Amino acid sequence: MINDIVSDMLTKIRNANLAKHHIVQVPSTKINLNIIKVLHQEGFIYKYEEIQKQQFNYIIISLKYKGKDKKRIITELRRVSKPGLKVYANKRKLPRILGGIGVAIISTSHGVMTDKQARQNGIGGEVLCYVW
Repeated sequence: MINDIVSDMLTKIRNANLAKHHIVQVPSTKINLNIIKVLHQEGFIYKYEEIQKQQFNYIIISLKYKGKDKKRIITELRRVSKPGLKVYANKRKLPRILGGIGVAIISTSHGVMTDKQARQNGIGGEVLCYVW
């Protein structure tokens, strides 16, 4: 049994990215789907598709690479808030990753979004992960 579904998903994406696989399969949950939507909007993944088979729901993610030598788009994927230690940030203390090059994914009362979108909306929330 998996206690932290978000960490499991991020680890699967990180491992597939390091091994330069083109696709990865992760369990489908609301939070996982919302994080994947943000990664897709920010250009970190190529595409995703939600598959429903009988009792099992999962998401197929197509990872993105640059050039013929398959240079990775996702350099680092780091979980911040964990079940044992939740990390929250108000609108004035939202993190900036590598001076704006990277993205912090925030779970807010208005849904899952990037740190930039949360700053524009003037809201804070739980810092889920950093991507660059």
